[in-house]
Amino acid sequence: MPDYGKLLRLGTEVGRWLMLSGAEIYRIEESVHRLLNAYGTYPEVFALPNCLIVCVTTEEGESMTRMVRVSAKGTDIELLERTNDLCRRLCREPAPLDEALALVDGLGDHEPHNPPWLVLVGYILTTAFFAFFFEGDVWDAIAAGLCGLAAGIAQLYGKKLMGSNLFFRTALCSVLICGLSLFLCRLGLGHSEDAVTIGGLMVLVPGMSLTNAMREIMAGDIFSGLHRFAEVILVATAIALGSVLAMILGRVV
Repeated sequence: MPDYGKLLRLGTEVGRWLMLSGAEIYRIEESVHRLLNAYGTYPEVFALPNCLIVCVTTEEGESMTRMVRVSAKGTDIELLERTNDLCRRLCREPAPLDEALALVDGLGDHEPHNPPWLVLVGYILTTAFFAFFFEGDVWDAIAAGLCGLAAGIAQLYGKKLMGSNLFFRTALCSVLICGLSLFLCRLGLGHSEDAVTIGGLMVLVPGMSLTNAMREIMAGDIFSGLHRFAEVILVATAIALGSVLAMILGRVV
């Protein structure tokens, strides 16, 4: 007889890691369902943006349910890839439950594939490209790259200072980017304040969240899609408020 308690823990932990990585609702439900099917059970899986409920029926006909709640999450592609890979591996070749649980518990112990310096280079190149895209010149791209570097440092190392609240963290980063872009343009490094500012702000735009929201709405997960869309609206509002605040302070100073 399988250990249904361990099976429930295995399924909910895989779903929790997928939620923490920012996976879509349909991916979470399907992954947990396929995983527990591979171990000979037929679960009922229900996921919300911050809650996962898994129910299995024992051989005696009794229902067992486990629920996990995820209060804070973001988008972590590396974690999503690791969790997906492990889930598919366990579906193909189900390991003993204790071994599978140990593998799942170790998902958060991996070091990031990309070192911090490479992430910062990505911030610099992204903001510089968008400065060019919005008709800036070379100096505007350099100024936007410096704004991207500041935003990357704030995102990587300033979480304790800025807190875990996505709205306030985005607003503070927006103030930093806009304030720095105004300062650099006044120094003469950048020629177009619009190109530098917009190029720097593009790293804060929640494009992936918006795409996932539209995809989930079209897939029928209306509640999850609206939840993500509301999150996108809040982030966009934070970007706008931070930009306005920086411009007001810039004019005063």
